[in-house]
Amino acid sequence: MASEKTLVCGAGGFIGGHLVAELLRQGHHVRAVDQKPLEDWYQRFSEAENLQLDLQEKENCGRAMVDCTLIYNLAANMGGMGFIQNNKALCMLSVLINTHLVMAAKETGIDRFFYASSACAYATDKQTDPNVTALKEEDAYPAMPEDGYGWEKLFSERMCRHFREDFGLTTRVARYHNVYGPNGTYDGGREKAPAAICRKVIAAKLSRSDEIEIWGDGKQTRSFMWIDDCVKGTQMIMQGDYVDPLNLGSSELVTINQLVDIVEEIAGLKLKWRYNLSAPKGVNGRNSDNTLIKKLFNWEPSTRLRDGLEQTYRWIYDQMAPASRTQSPRFVTAPR
Repeated sequence: MASEKTLVCGAGGFIGGHLVAELLRQGHHVRAVDQKPLEDWYQRFSEAENLQLDLQEKENCGRAMVDCTLIYNLAANMGGMGFIQNNKALCMLSVLINTHLVMAAKETGIDRFFYASSACAYATDKQTDPNVTALKEEDAYPAMPEDGYGWEKLFSERMCRHFREDFGLTTRVARYHNVYGPNGTYDGGREKAPAAICRKVIAAKLSRSDEIEIWGDGKQTRSFMWIDDCVKGTQMIMQGDYVDPLNLGSSELVTINQLVDIVEEIAGLKLKWRYNLSAPKGVNGRNSDNTLIKKLFNWEPSTRLRDGLEQTYRWIYDQMAPASRTQSPRFVTAPR
């Protein structure tokens, strides 16, 4: 597929930037599109065709995919739990992006269309216990997803399914479970738990503070997927034959308290923990059942959390440490 032109929607975001980087490394011709101004992209590469377009508008979707044969849709208005719990309408409006993209893809005759869904599409009543049973793909129904963001993801999954069934559009869907790594959001309210904890520990280290705030009681459980595993799995699912939504996540379950422990160990310090029980914390437990992806691809995301967090911590530290700010730009613009 490397000789075909590939469209990456949401290319200015965290996962999108890493996907563009890998596609370019593999020799793909890439058109990278994001709503954000180019200077705000987390990674930007001169080898790609970089466009600022609002893909909520259908005409922009058609413009974006001219001469493209493959589409990765990672574009969405989203963030960590603090953002999605307080911006349900904004999250729901992302449905316009996927709807207009599949409509334009049908009209254009695109070969393959990938949609990045989320574990937030899973029924919340199956995630009430920190000692959660790992979520299988069928656990999305009967539907009771995360309000706002999760409903948008589940609806867009169904849109992909029906465009495949009714119009013959080849669609692939992955349900991402908590992706983390460098070159992404770590402050401002949209960051997810690994980046937020790294930032808080680094801030305490730099300011010589002795405590940090943890949202919830710290007993809630999650799995966290390293970005390189996410990119590899995304391409495998895109190129594979499986047509239904598929889990893409690590099965290494940890509590938020354990996550903080790991980051503190990396930082070489121990802090006092102050729990904010009124802060958004999401479901009590969520983990990825990888039975199906292992059966289909003889593979699953397997990078150890400790290893990925160390690289993430070092990158965020370089952005925050005053002595390194002039040496480590937040946005990558140089050719790879």
